[in-house]
Amino acid sequence: MSELLLGMRFDGLHYNRIQITPPFGIRFGEDPSRAQFHFIARGTLYLRTGDGTVYALKCGGAVLLPRGGVHSLLSDPKMTCLDVTDFNATALSRRVDDIQVCAPDMCRSTDTLIFSGCMEFDLGSMHPLVSMMPEVMQVGTLIDRNPEILPILEAMAREVSSARAGFAGILSRLADVVSASIVRGWVECGCGDAAGWVEALRDPRLGRVISAVHRDPGRDWTVANMAVEMGSSRSVFAERFLDVTGMTPLRYVTELRMRLASQWIGRDGMSIDMVADRLGYGSQAAFSRAFKRVTGRSPGAMRGV
Repeated sequence: MSELLLGMRFDGLHYNRIQITPPFGIRFGEDPSRAQFHFIARGTLYLRTGDGTVYALKCGGAVLLPRGGVHSLLSDPKMTCLDVTDFNATALSRRVDDIQVCAPDMCRSTDTLIFSGCMEFDLGSMHPLVSMMPEVMQVGTLIDRNPEILPILEAMAREVSSARAGFAGILSRLADVVSASIVRGWVECGCGDAAGWVEALRDPRLGRVISAVHRDPGRDWTVANMAVEMGSSRSVFAERFLDVTGMTPLRYVTELRMRLASQWIGRDGMSIDMVADRLGYGSQAAFSRAFKRVTGRSPGAMRGV
């Protein structure tokens, strides 16, 4: 579990400080590949997801949508919405904009105040867990078990309200910390419906195999040498692995390699030859065939993704 969280990364792509007078409706999340974070510094409002589910959000609360998607923040659940990009914004820093939906001389302490962030969320080699997370994850469910989050939320409230020098950068870092804390709380509570993954990671012998594969994905992994890591016969290991993870050991290794390859090529700009070598393929052609078979795309298509 610690190795899983060690690979977790939130990269804030863009943030908005929003001061708005009710009634309002703001739509977010046109890009489904990005996580979305919202912190309510003042006021109470509602979050409505794409399927129409409505959540009440209180002042001082934070919410993470790990898979993003279209959703809205509203002063009333029945409000119609404008996209967040339709509002006039003033740049506070390279990644943070200020949106004030009121005349400058009319903004007041009763306006709703929100800090929102669009993030790239990466769980590294354990990325499949993202698809198993709830659509909406609220920080309020963690405070009883993790009271240390409260001072961070209080600091966010002070920063977003006071707009002191450098507040935009501080807020973006605090948003990343709160988002990571929400995910950690979910993992520590058993990962919800992702029970198979958690069982695999917590099984001392099976977890040892998975850790070894993640540490050295380019090794020539076979069912036989993975069974040796577990200390069992090949048949017992293969059956146990399939029961717990829902896939065969070799399929797991291949999918792990292709996820890593996508990150190394698309995010880090690594050459295809180098990726093929790091992942244990004898040639670029062999790697490219495996990559296209699993992802449906050529490795070169990942450039700039």
